[in-house]
Amino acid sequence: MQRAAFLIAVLAVFAFMALAVGLRALFSGDEAEQGWGGRAVPVAVYAVETREFADVVEALGTAGANESVTVTAKVSDTIARINFDSGEAVEAGQILVELSAAEEAAGLSEARATLRETEREIARIRDLTERGVAPQSRLDEALAALERARARVEAIEARVADRIIRAPFAGTVGLREVSPGELVRPGDPIARLDDTRIIKLDFTVPERFLSVLEAGMQVEAATSAFPDAVFRGEITQIDSRVDPVTRAVTVRAEIDNRDGRLRPGQLMTVEVRRDVRESPAVPGSALLRYGDDVYVFVVREGERGSRAIQREVELGRQSGDLLEVRAGLAPGEPVVAEGIHRVRDGAPVMIAERLNASAAEGEGGGGERGAEVRARAGTQTAGGRE
Repeated sequence: MQRAAFLIAVLAVFAFMALAVGLRALFSGDEAEQGWGGRAVPVAVYAVETREFADVVEALGTAGANESVTVTAKVSDTIARINFDSGEAVEAGQILVELSAAEEAAGLSEARATLRETEREIARIRDLTERGVAPQSRLDEALAALERARARVEAIEARVADRIIRAPFAGTVGLREVSPGELVRPGDPIARLDDTRIIKLDFTVPERFLSVLEAGMQVEAATSAFPDAVFRGEITQIDSRVDPVTRAVTVRAEIDNRDGRLRPGQLMTVEVRRDVRESPAVPGSALLRYGDDVYVFVVREGERGSRAIQREVELGRQSGDLLEVRAGLAPGEPVVAEGIHRVRDGAPVMIAERLNASAAEGEGGGGERGAEVRARAGTQTAGGRE
């Protein structure tokens, strides 16, 4: 009796285990059928938009002033007056520094007095010559003396002018390096004058890019001083020689700097943009990769609802979070951007959210039902990415 009871108990356990396995298989099949065959998977879609893309050549460059000069004196003398402050904007021809010119001023007064006396003497001699009292040779000598007097006045005026230092062009004066009363000599720096209304950006690129570079191409530059700013300009010149050591060529671009943010000497990153074009773009989350092939799921509306259709695409360049699609998609087509790992080719889907457009009424876009569907779609997307 004990043996029979034991056998009955064993058979009961095996029967219970078989029933549990069968029920588990049945429910798993129902879930699979609901997930892939009958029940639509909630997804978020992205309507394909056109964005601007370009082939980019990257380089490092140094900003330079449009015009730049070190202000110096032509003669040796002491500084009588300084007419500028460090960092001041000056106009072309404005007097910056005046050197002592007392001796030259006195000599100029004497030369001018001699010139006036010579002019009066010529007037008297001309009158005598016309009356035949004085010979013509005396008038010629007086005219020669007049020319010598004029030349002496001009020479002294030039020496006086050398003691007045003017701005050769409009720009901004740098730090002042001299003081009143200081003796300066030719070549001694007084200040730096820069015209920064236009920045000349010089950068080098490998010689292999010579075939794609030309004057007029657009460039975009950035600097660590203004990390959120992009400075745009265009190439104006390409050097006539390639450096035989680095095998690189120097390229110059000009950037409008009327706001004065950029300064000469700054290090800048440069991007030369070529083949600028408008192309369809999709986010990286919408892409599915199998080896070297890339696919997206395009959402198609039909009589029995929405379905995800797998389509191969050809990618181009990347701009931010978006990738260029060279072939396979047209602007306006909706693609699955979230929940892509829970979708297969031809599977029914339900649009829970439109990432770049308002969700249509009745597609889970409004009310408590829409919030519930969006929450489920986000949960499934997170699970798929894990």
